Amino acid sequence: MNERREIGMATIGYYQAGFEGLRSRIRVTVEAPFYGNNVVSVGSLREAYGLAKDSPGTVELTGMPVFDAERQGLPEGANVLLFNDGGVVGRCAAARRIIGEPNVSVEEYASKLREAVYGTRFRKLYHVQAVVGLDLDFMVKAHLLIPEGHENILYNWLLNFQYLNERYSEMYRSSKLYPEGDIFVFSDPDWQHPDHPLGLALFDPLHNCAAILGMRYFGEFKKGTLTLAWGTAARNGFLSCHGGLKRFRLPYGKNFVMAVFGLSGSGKSTITHAKHNGKYDITVLHDDAFVVNREKGYSIALEPTYFDKTQDYTITSEASKYIVTLQNNGVTVGEDGKLYAVMEDIRNGNGRAIRSRFWSPNRADRLDDPINALFWIMRDPTLPPVVKVTDPCLGSTMGATLATRRTTAERLLPGVDPNALVFEPYANPFRVYPLSVDYEGFKHLLAEGVDCYVLNTGEFMGKKIESKMTLEIIEAIVEERAHFVPWEDFSGLQIMEIEGFVPNFKDENYREQFAARIKDRIKFIKDRDTEKGGFDKLPPEAGKALEDILQGISNLVG
Repeated sequence: MNERREIGMATIGYYQAGFEGLRSRIRVTVEAPFYGNNVVSVGSLREAYGLAKDSPGTVELTGMPVFDAERQGLPEGANVLLFNDGGVVGRCAAARRIIGEPNVSVEEYASKLREAVYGTRFRKLYHVQAVVGLDLDFMVKAHLLIPEGHENILYNWLLNFQYLNERYSEMYRSSKLYPEGDIFVFSDPDWQHPDHPLGLALFDPLHNCAAILGMRYFGEFKKGTLTLAWGTAARNGFLSCHGGLKRFRLPYGKNFVMAVFGLSGSGKSTITHAKHNGKYDITVLHDDAFVVNREKGYSIALEPTYFDKTQDYTITSEASKYIVTLQNNGVTVGEDGKLYAVMEDIRNGNGRAIRSRFWSPNRADRLDDPINALFWIMRDPTLPPVVKVTDPCLGSTMGATLATRRTTAERLLPGVDPNALVFEPYANPFRVYPLSVDYEGFKHLLAEGVDCYVLNTGEFMGKKIESKMTLEIIEAIVEERAHFVPWEDFSGLQIMEIEGFVPNFKDENYREQFAARIKDRIKFIKDRDTEKGGFDKLPPEAGKALEDILQGISNLVG
């Protein structure tokens, strides 16, 4: 049985003597302004919609009514709201500072934070609450404080997470207790500081609080809140996942559950929401954020809606029917005199929409079926379209060295090559706990019998891998008709021989490039030993698993 609280708190949002989860210099500085006499509480999604609609700069798309608005807690006749930022249309990892990491001074950032809070005293601030996690076994209350003038961020945040209507308030009162503080996020998108020209996203993960300053792109607020929720999950027996999860019900009565991990633009959402021409009964948990219980294997979605790119969609696309808000897209007037969105990233890269949960006709907030397969999505040009990894250690190591290319969802420092191949462990740049936690967690899943695959959704040696091929590969795996053969003499690696995409180690150019990418992975792992004071150090077996592949390449030419 889950432990329950009579007073209706799954996480702790009030002071308790002796509870260290609320006692930190950053935490008390973040939380104090929530109770100021310049703070107005926003109590419903309907109220947030009205504030956002009337906020200067908002465009009400009169030709795009919200589908089933009242069922979502919105007023009858609500329309899609669009708000456009300026030059910044993506996240900025370089602005993140994590309390507890080397060279992040509590005194320095507490002082900057105190000044940021003081700077809002003559402004109206909005306080809004939501829950992160949509099942009784994992629900964390979150609070956001944001100045007047940024009502669209407030509205999007309340849509992205679960606003506290009657149903979810009751669920939260009955949900499992965790010895964690509520999440508190203080923000001021207008803040400026000479030390932080790109803004500052400051996190104190052990005390579940953050400050998002000088940043107005909504993705910073979404992922900032998830950063703390994922950290809470990792401390309490869950594997935190930045990915998509779906279940196939097959004709012969068997279920297949797949989890797919990739960064923005890799195809993660496309794969998660693919309908496969109606061949299967599909249930979607989520396409971006979920947690998996390490002991029992069930999965829980963290968000009700979907924050996705609009680059591949037009106003007539089926997915556009479920849009609730838009960010950083164009607008035009239709023949009927009404306003419509212009998408396809014409205005800028990384145009975004929040789509309602109705986008997935069969949506679940929890799946008790255990995961059958993990898919790491990579953009490594030396990898064929699919590789099966049969060794749990190597499988988790490949996830820890997930290779990709940067996307338009990211805002980069000057001089950073946007085309360089980079590694993002488990496709999760929002981790605030040691990397070894995820390494051991995914290794445990694979050791328990979960299959592991690497999908290359980019190019193989200059030859584009079409999404149609990727989906056909997944269907073959789901239906147990995929044929894999050993990949040379590499222990633990198998490939599907697809015409035109079979690696040729007799080709010196290919052999050298493949070896170079393995060496890149080895270097990445070795660098974890010293970067951030060894915070993300991995066990020696991870590096050895890759060294064995390198030795196998040498044996091919030896």
